[in-house]
Amino acid sequence: MSELEKHYINRKGWLRAAVMGANDGILSTASIAIGVAAATTNRETIVLGAVAGIVAGAFSMAAGEFVSVSSQVDIERADLQREKEELERIPEIELQELSKIYVQRGLKESTALEVAKQLTEHDALAAHARDELGITELTQAKPLQAALASGAAFVFGGALPVLVAIFAPVNTMVYSQYVFATAFLALSGTVAAKVGGSSVLKAVFRITFWGTVAMVATAIVGSFFEG
Repeated sequence: MSELEKHYINRKGWLRAAVMGANDGILSTASIAIGVAAATTNRETIVLGAVAGIVAGAFSMAAGEFVSVSSQVDIERADLQREKEELERIPEIELQELSKIYVQRGLKESTALEVAKQLTEHDALAAHARDELGITELTQAKPLQAALASGAAFVFGGALPVLVAIFAPVNTMVYSQYVFATAFLALSGTVAAKVGGSSVLKAVFRITFWGTVAMVATAIVGSFFEG
């Protein structure tokens, strides 16, 4: 018996939120620690800044994801309601609409019309949701899932720079944070690429490059307040 094909689209919702959360947790927290370390050599202050960054960032990421994805859900529901009303009001036009979609995808007109009729008889709204609106169970937005994945991933990612802030030598804190954060980001990018089935090299380069830009910027800002 042949194995089922392996697809990654069903991971899109939680994977995007988790990857963003982990990367932001690492980068935001490390950047805060670097900025504070550039201004002071007091370990407690550096750790406090990093921990405060985790708390604020995790709630901000979770809330942002929930609001954003909830807005997407509202749009999907509004489209589905509009489609439901049109199916009740102008079913023949909607049938022709569905048939044209299948013709554009390569079916003959007679075949397309027959397919449209059968799918309409089975579940008209589901057919239009999938083939006209592009809404399926796999791609449908899930606000709570996205919020939890994003917030939890942020905490996990942010905990790594906090550990560096606690244990790394204070006099080399800026460099230690940068080296470890870059390594953490590269690891995060690799895992995300593997899980999502995309290019590891592109993912790692993208996140480490922009991570470097962010950390250098905060180091420069912090140096202005060096006491």
